[in-house]
Amino acid sequence: MQRIVFAAIIGLVFGTGIALSGMANPAKVLNFFDLFGTWDPSLAFVMGGALLVTAVGYAFVLRREKPVLADRFHLPASRRIDAPLLGGAAAFGIGWGIAGFCPGGAIPALGLGESSAFVFVASMLAGIVAARTLSIALSARARTA
Repeated sequence: MQRIVFAAIIGLVFGTGIALSGMANPAKVLNFFDLFGTWDPSLAFVMGGALLVTAVGYAFVLRREKPVLADRFHLPASRRIDAPLLGGAAAFGIGWGIAGFCPGGAIPALGLGESSAFVFVASMLAGIVAARTLSIALSARARTA
């Protein structure tokens, strides 16, 4: 129960930050990408602030032997840059640039009643299911070949 309560609190803080920063507004995000039109550089400050908080948080948290609410840390084991990583990053960037939403901004936008966020989240979930299904099928094919 404690994990659920902490997850809910952290989610509320994150969602509030996203909403207050304007990242739940696709027009604001798209203006960040419009370098030669209505460019709005404020998103760079949001990203910089998030990077700073993350760096400080990781430095603090990783000094511990284990997390507060888990038996061990779950950190990426691989540092390899491969085709799935590059493809996923490209799909993420293209989707963000077209729709003005990333997953972190779309979920709070649902709470704000942003109608396009509902379409985005449904499409995002369909993409997650499709990618997982394809990955499983390709893994099964590789094992039998």
